[in-house]
Amino acid sequence: MNLTADQVRNVARLARLGLDEAQIADYVGELSTIVDVFAALERIDTHDVEPMAHPLDLTARLRADRADVDDRRQAFQAIAPATRDGVYLVPKVIE
Repeated sequence: MNLTADQVRNVARLARLGLDEAQIADYVGELSTIVDVFAALERIDTHDVEPMAHPLDLTARLRADRADVDDRRQAFQAIAPATRDGVYLVPKVIE
């Protein structure tokens, strides 16, 4: 698909890019090539292909779900400027 210079200007405007007129011709060719690649990908038959989370079909190594750090909440709240009932108190910032 060959894009026009007006289409490239419109895309640049939507993306809030400032392009010089000298750059427009280069971008017409480059963006046309990108659109052609996506068009070729769209023609590939993927009807019998199952979706995968990873292209190498790897499985994640799982570990036991356990806490591995000490609970230091009391120590942190002891040095906080203001706490009450186990939570930190902060100044109101929205009226």
